[in-house]
Amino acid sequence: MKYCAHDYQEYATDFVLSHPYCGLILDMGLGKSVITLTALWDLLLDSFDVGCVLVVAPKRVAEDTWPREISKWEHLKGLTYSLVMGSEKERRAALSRKAMIYIINRENVSWLVEHTHWRFDALVIDELSSFKSAKALRFKALKKVRPLCGRVIGLTGTPAPNTLIDLWPQMYLLDMGQRLGRFLTHYRERFFVPDKRNREIVYSYKLREGAEQKIYELIGDICISMKATDHLKMPELTMNRVEVHLSAQEQKLYDTLKREMILQLKDGEIDAVNAAALSGKLLQMANGAVYDSQGRAITIHDRKLDALEDLTEAANGKSVLVAYWFKHDLARIQKRFPESRVIDTSRDISDWNAGRISMGLLHPASGGHGLNLQEGGSTVIWYGLTWSLELYQQLNARLWRQGQKSSAVVIHHIVSVGTHDEDVMRALERKDVGQAALIAAVKAQMEVSHERKD
Repeated sequence: MKYCAHDYQEYATDFVLSHPYCGLILDMGLGKSVITLTALWDLLLDSFDVGCVLVVAPKRVAEDTWPREISKWEHLKGLTYSLVMGSEKERRAALSRKAMIYIINRENVSWLVEHTHWRFDALVIDELSSFKSAKALRFKALKKVRPLCGRVIGLTGTPAPNTLIDLWPQMYLLDMGQRLGRFLTHYRERFFVPDKRNREIVYSYKLREGAEQKIYELIGDICISMKATDHLKMPELTMNRVEVHLSAQEQKLYDTLKREMILQLKDGEIDAVNAAALSGKLLQMANGAVYDSQGRAITIHDRKLDALEDLTEAANGKSVLVAYWFKHDLARIQKRFPESRVIDTSRDISDWNAGRISMGLLHPASGGHGLNLQEGGSTVIWYGLTWSLELYQQLNARLWRQGQKSSAVVIHHIVSVGTHDEDVMRALERKDVGQAALIAAVKAQMEVSHERKD
């Protein structure tokens, strides 16, 4: 396929070429992969500034999206790649093959660093936000080899979905601490103060006055941010809330668990040991089933299944993508809808985009990042909600993105009234404000740049 780059894509590619380390905070659907590959082609086959590239990505994105993008575009002809996945024997065989780009899933990064010879002078981290924990082994592994990389490109759409503390590990992998400091503790002390705490134990932090703007200023020279709605004619997006109501008896069971943190049912006992566990149990009950103390799923109601059936019928034969959260959600959906199919493998993705799957089932944590599913449908149905703004936005962007054939995308949220579902919806809306502020703060000033060129 011939690549006709948008202005913003040319701008982003030039930014990568002119910055040895940089972060592309691009909205989902703007083409982060092809932008990066275009720059890598130049670095590998034109300027020869780079000899060997490692791409780190979520598993399904690594095995499907990156190989597909390399093979898809005519202008990338000449790039060779090797997929470093599978068993250790298969990974070592992939590393022994001669290639310009090696693609690995992030779960194997620690193995790569600890058990192989590091020969990569350029590093691409797809979904940089998955390296937001300084305690994670994957972060520690890349931190160890970061000085060996002459070029680093970080790609993400949601760099700090919950708190700006999440930025430090991501920025460290780009500039090794030049802007936000070499240590997380120093960064935290400089820009944050304790918020919720119990004596010496601090549960959360809040920004110092003026700290947010200062952080944006510090990272602004190596990060560019763009929103899809500013650069693309995006399909119309409709957010819809489908409310279901529990019966009086079902609501009584729910309220009892919420109040007592324990519920005795004829089929088993439901016990929540702490507030976090209670939150999970309440969301399970809102969805229609809950795990007892023995790990067995006990059915409470079918309200959401009925609503899902109504939405499916209303789709009039069009494919729908259903987001589920708990394993018992998946089991109950599959039982009610035998024709449904989990989107898991490359074959599943191809079949979905070809219109051969009427109901696709996707877990936000395993399939929310990077998958191109926009050709197969234009309707998302959230059967079970998530607290994670990042996973929520990423999954929605599987369909609401560039390349969507429909003129409109509809996102349904099945919400059990009077339950924890309503709390999650409110929380997602509140967090979006902070995320929007971050995106706007480091937004690429393309007009200014063009003026300077002129």
